[in-house]
Amino acid sequence: MSRRDFLGQPAPENYVAGLGRGATGFTTRSDLGPAREGPSEDQIKAAVAKRSAQLGLTEAKDDDNEDDGRYQDPDNEVGLFAGGIYEKDDEEADRIWKEVDDRMAKRRQKQREAREEAERLEYERKNPKIQQQFAGLKRALETVTDEEWANLPDPKDLTGRTKRARQARLERFYAVPDSVLAAARDAGQFGTTVAEDGTATEGVNKDGTVTDFAKIGAARDKVLRARLEQQSQSSTVATAGSATSIDPKGYLTSLSSMQGAEQSIGDIEQFRKMLKSAVDSNPKQAASWIAAARLEIAAGKPGAARSLIAKGCEHCPKSEDIWLENIHLNDNRNAKVIAAQAIQANPHSVKLWVEAMKLENDPRSKKKVIRRALDHNQESEALWKEAVNLEEDVEDARILLAKATELIPESLDLWLALARLETPENARKVLNKAVKKLPNSHELWIAAARLEEQLGEGKRRPVMKNAVKFLAKQSAMPKREEWIAEAEKCEEEGAVITCSNIIEETLGWGLDEDDDRKELWMEDARASINRDKFATARAIYAYAIRVFPNSKSLYTAAIDLERNHGTKEDLWHALEKAVEACPHYEVFWLMLAREKAADAGVDEARLVLARAFKQNPDSEDIWLAAVKLEADNGFIDKARELLKTARQNAPTDRVWMRSVAFERQQGDNEAALDLVQQALQLFPAKPKLWMMKGQIYEDLSQLGPAREAYSTGVRAVPSSIPLWLLYSRLEEKAGNVVKARSVLDRARQAVPKSPELWTELIRIERRAGNLNQAKSLMAQALQQMPKSGLLWAERILNLEPRTQRKSLLAEAVKKVEDDPILLVTAARILWAERKLDRAQNWFEKALLLDRDVGDTWAWYYKFLVQHGTEEKRADLVAKCVLNEPRHGEEWTRVAKDPRNAGKKTEEVLKLVAETLS
Repeated sequence: MSRRDFLGQPAPENYVAGLGRGATGFTTRSDLGPAREGPSEDQIKAAVAKRSAQLGLTEAKDDDNEDDGRYQDPDNEVGLFAGGIYEKDDEEADRIWKEVDDRMAKRRQKQREAREEAERLEYERKNPKIQQQFAGLKRALETVTDEEWANLPDPKDLTGRTKRARQARLERFYAVPDSVLAAARDAGQFGTTVAEDGTATEGVNKDGTVTDFAKIGAARDKVLRARLEQQSQSSTVATAGSATSIDPKGYLTSLSSMQGAEQSIGDIEQFRKMLKSAVDSNPKQAASWIAAARLEIAAGKPGAARSLIAKGCEHCPKSEDIWLENIHLNDNRNAKVIAAQAIQANPHSVKLWVEAMKLENDPRSKKKVIRRALDHNQESEALWKEAVNLEEDVEDARILLAKATELIPESLDLWLALARLETPENARKVLNKAVKKLPNSHELWIAAARLEEQLGEGKRRPVMKNAVKFLAKQSAMPKREEWIAEAEKCEEEGAVITCSNIIEETLGWGLDEDDDRKELWMEDARASINRDKFATARAIYAYAIRVFPNSKSLYTAAIDLERNHGTKEDLWHALEKAVEACPHYEVFWLMLAREKAADAGVDEARLVLARAFKQNPDSEDIWLAAVKLEADNGFIDKARELLKTARQNAPTDRVWMRSVAFERQQGDNEAALDLVQQALQLFPAKPKLWMMKGQIYEDLSQLGPAREAYSTGVRAVPSSIPLWLLYSRLEEKAGNVVKARSVLDRARQAVPKSPELWTELIRIERRAGNLNQAKSLMAQALQQMPKSGLLWAERILNLEPRTQRKSLLAEAVKKVEDDPILLVTAARILWAERKLDRAQNWFEKALLLDRDVGDTWAWYYKFLVQHGTEEKRADLVAKCVLNEPRHGEEWTRVAKDPRNAGKKTEEVLKLVAETLS
């Protein structure tokens, strides 16, 4: 028995390949399969029962799924309604329910869209894209100069791998063959070889390239021939018999523009071959002939272009485009002949007839050509228009248009042109006839309405009303947006009454009472205002007010429109309608009284306020407006009497406060103190009265009573932040810094998260020289109120060095959303760095964000005083007066100073700008 070799023997028991040398195997997921739970107990029982049923050991039960298929298809009713018949009543019920669902979905559409938009914005805010996160850094790259960019250091190789590889490459050496050295030696030399027969001239360079001088000479001949042919067309050429003289000066001048001819010769030759192939393969394609002719024009060969286009006309006689190109390439005399040939081949081509008419010089010949064209094309609207335009006599043009409308009754332009040339009575007849021919045209009805407006019958004849009825009957009623566009077009052309009539009859078309009609119409009016169509917007507001006669928002919008874009009479009329519709809304009365006082005088304003008193006898706003009117015009005693009467008839806290302020403005502090004492007995919870009492004592230099007034006031009204601030400032003014700090600590306990109180405490520490304490307080404040622009502005401007301002500002802008104080701070920093354009942009952003902050206006005005123009300053002052700002730390301090009582907004603006630093 032979012994097997080692590899043929069976492996020992428990043998594992590679185990002896440590090369053990490993197990992967593919060996075990995916990790998942085994079958549950219920699944095992179900599987066993199913297998038993298959083997016949038990009876199969399928009761659970007996009715499953019955409910899968709702249209397959096999249960209770199996015998039912789908009748018309069922179909009608389904349709009604569908309309109800559609209507409910439409009513909730705006709310749903608004909610979805808000959710989208919130998601984008919480999950910003990488692009948005780096937007601020990208904007900062604008400030990097070219020099700074060039000085950026290269990234270093910290591993040293690149350096080692570079050194290794430098240490390699290769043997250079002799051919390379010889080529380098002969690189600067130039040699030529002339053939003995003289037919070929070639230069063989040492680098292996061959110069063909014969081809270079042929190319130069081609270029020169092209130049001469082009010059023969462009320069002055005088031909007498068989002699031709060329202007040498013009020729030499034109040579300067042919420097690039050598470069384009090859391209032109390539294109010429391609187009020749296209023409030869398909000679009936006119576009190939036209392209080939234009290529020759570009190459400076008009003769070849005319020859090519003539051949093209022979192959494509029915193409009007190729005939038009042939006409354009020839002079006037030859063009007429070509036009005649083209018309003979295409007698119904309108373009060719019009081109032939343009070739004629005198009007008589043009008319002759057009009339011959009309003989062949009687239903061409373009030819009839050309014929009418050639007529100088109105009567002849009218006759032509009458004939044209008979032949082409569906042409709207011809009917409108005929109506414009007719007399008013005949124009009405023409338009009536046109409506019969074109019953779906709303333009004809608009033209009829404009005709009535020209005749002075625009308001009496209901043309647009009839138009709406007729078009609705014809099912040709345009959409609301189209009618608004037509109204704006009429306004642009001066037909204001027609514009108003269109809006009046069509604005509510297709809208139900369930729709948000008022909001929709206000959006339409605002859109028209943005397009500078103020008459259309005025008509929209007028119609909306007729539908909603008691809507304050509509009246307010209409009044704003007249104030900004109307006359004073229009504004007064709008205000009169507003007070008639809303007699108990004091704002309209006050607006009317102010406008009358500014332009019509005090007496007219008094009459308005007297009417307002009858409608609102106990209105404190009207009483105070009457007092202001008398006080501003110098009637002090009368104003005092009115205040006394108001305190009896309308004893509100505002009336008492105005009485105290009035006496302070007149300098009578004793009377003011007496009034404020009486008022506090009636209204002890009004913080302004306590503030006035303390300020009166401060004016009288009585710090003790003032301290008592503020102390009592903060106990009565602990939530009043201005009262706490006045109390702390009084203590600081008296030199009691510790007391002022204690007052603000109590204030922060009463009003925990108040940026104003924290800022005042930080300023007290800073003014006392405790800068470290101020920084510590600022850190605590920002931890509690990280989105306070006031705190960030105080930190950036007063607590941190200049070098850190930019980084802090970037951090603040990221954390604080839309705060005008922070935007003004950014503008001031840019202003200090002499980046004036960017500073101006930040000032304007702050104004757009909140126009009621007077400090923003003052800082911007101060900026423009130093770096702006007179026109820009005047524009800013006008906008400030229009917006009448009332808030701001410095603004309120200056505006409410009794010494500045009666000053206008412009004067207050300049005073505040002077106090800023």
